[in-house]
Amino acid sequence: MTHVALLLTNKYRLLSVAAILDVFDTVNSYYKTNDEEALFKINVLYAENSTNEIPAFNDHKPQPLESAGQHDLVLIPAFGTSDLKSAIQENLEFLPWLCKQHENGVELASFCTGAFLLGASGLLNGKSATTHIHASTSFAASYPDVFLRANEIITYDHGVYTSGGATSTFHLLLRLIHNYGNREIAVRMAKVFAIDMNRGQQSYFGTFIPSRDHGDELVTKTQLCIENMYNTATTVEDILQQIPASRRNIERRFKVATGNTMIAYLQKTRIEVAKKLLEQTNQSILEVMLNSGYNDLKAFRQLFKKSSGMTPKDYRDKFKARVA
Repeated sequence: MTHVALLLTNKYRLLSVAAILDVFDTVNSYYKTNDEEALFKINVLYAENSTNEIPAFNDHKPQPLESAGQHDLVLIPAFGTSDLKSAIQENLEFLPWLCKQHENGVELASFCTGAFLLGASGLLNGKSATTHIHASTSFAASYPDVFLRANEIITYDHGVYTSGGATSTFHLLLRLIHNYGNREIAVRMAKVFAIDMNRGQQSYFGTFIPSRDHGDELVTKTQLCIENMYNTATTVEDILQQIPASRRNIERRFKVATGNTMIAYLQKTRIEVAKKLLEQTNQSILEVMLNSGYNDLKAFRQLFKKSSGMTPKDYRDKFKARVA
């Protein structure tokens, strides 16, 4: 039997906790139905300074962290907040405990934005990790010593698992069930929960949402110029003509403020426009290309696939609303 600790972190996302318990409980029910020992023994743990109301989850009565025994695997659910910095501050009590567990050979797994807690512990330094794709820019800025693999659904590196956003939780759960059980039970759970096992990346779920809260007015003006000129500017120089600063100065400040070079920002802006046109209009691929600022169909297809993980046609097939 595998002893699992599920951390009831402050500001945990209820859906994340519920999904983990539901899947593992279903696995255990399968084993019990076949008169076998349950695969997982699950302990739900909370910290002494917890600001949460501590609920009971069916048969899983939460226990204080300090009373926890030895475990084989520790799970960190997603955070249900947009203010991840404050969420980490409210969960610092978990960090020494997590480090001690990993030191003792216990494997750790974070789901979605739960990776931020692992990042704060230092346990991901020098390791590969992923998180919700919309939180990846913030994660990279907060933990530069981590090898962020933003497009990955799951990563595993020296005893530490991480997963991408939302439904990627189920893919990591299947991996854990496979590793601690076997492939047969993992496939069975995939069928029970209707999970596509062959999803390889999460890049097509990404949306480019540029931040303007960096406090640099010159960079903000440059961002607005790019967003207004994306389909007319052919080079960065065209945009810089509107900006009262030297190229070297603005490019340095732009990268610091946004995390992107100007050319990368321009490309991401264009691809985001193309995505919306593919989702919301019946324009041909050629028209989408031209209206998003490109004039070379082959180059457009290559850039779009590199950014989103699929061709423009496949993207439209996946996300364009259909009338029944």
